[in-house]
Amino acid sequence: MNSPSIEYPFAALPNAAQTMAVAEGVYWLRMPLPFALDHINLWLLEDDNGLTIVDTGLNTAEIKALWNALLDSPPLDRGVTRIVITHHHPDHIGLAGWLRERTGTQITITQTEWLTAHHYYNDVEAAIRENMLAFYAEHGLDEPRLQTMRELGNRYRQVVSPPPTAYHVMRGGEPLRIGGREWQVMIGRGHAPEHACLYCREQKLLIAGDQVLPKITPNIMLSAAEPYANPLQDYLTSFDAFAPLAADTLVLPSHGRPFLNLHARIAQLKHHHHERLAVLAEHLAMPHSAAELLPRLFRRPLDAHQLMFAMGESLAHLALLRANGEVVEENREGIRYFQQTARGMVA
Repeated sequence: MNSPSIEYPFAALPNAAQTMAVAEGVYWLRMPLPFALDHINLWLLEDDNGLTIVDTGLNTAEIKALWNALLDSPPLDRGVTRIVITHHHPDHIGLAGWLRERTGTQITITQTEWLTAHHYYNDVEAAIRENMLAFYAEHGLDEPRLQTMRELGNRYRQVVSPPPTAYHVMRGGEPLRIGGREWQVMIGRGHAPEHACLYCREQKLLIAGDQVLPKITPNIMLSAAEPYANPLQDYLTSFDAFAPLAADTLVLPSHGRPFLNLHARIAQLKHHHHERLAVLAEHLAMPHSAAELLPRLFRRPLDAHQLMFAMGESLAHLALLRANGEVVEENREGIRYFQQTARGMVA
């Protein structure tokens, strides 16, 4: 498949603690991340009596210091009217509770993402992690690699300030009125359970969060809490809602640069996942566990953090093949194996 013609209208990048206008009343802000993916994009929207903040960055001393500088400088020195959170992942919600206390304003988030944030933050006994590790053990991951993940502890709590105890609910299909403009709430699924994207028809702008990224694909994981869910199908299906959006929509993603040609990028994301499904299917003439299939999907070495995501991603692809009747799952002496069906061979 030929690469879509993705266009990047902004050559320059904003420095940390600096804002850059990308449209009338819309500012781009980048915050550092201590990962291979070294930044997150946040967005500031002009509102009636100040600015709306979209997403917050991680809860670290460095990012708090950057926010303190920003809040005392234009344009944020005029005040913050609300804080919108696209989803519960730490780089997006990490400082929501702290910023709420710092600014005295409300948090706006979908209900499922608010509940999920509290669920992960309050995992003080690591029960969720142990359930996940037991799930990965069933799918063939050996004890040494399980132990490396066990030693991570509750990383969510380490980089997320206490989530707000009160919030304003955001619902798919409903408008948010910000600065005299209407932003439609669009729900993406698969990467997060109720991920909010915001679309301004008047300005042809889409704040896409992690749902549509220009260079990388968002992680789609099968959760131990929902072992028979189908998150990859949810992710692919959720793109249907984006079909009516204007062809010249400017996409404001959470990672990478703002870009044009949304529909071409969605086509590329779909193609990528179908290619990965085909790679898995061709190796399942004989039974394999999800752990055995990791080298087929991930060529680079994986640290403990990356391994966790890789297992979830492998299982999400296998879940879609299973739901389509292309593979069957069988428990053999406590390990789950997948094998291609006659239907899968035809497909």
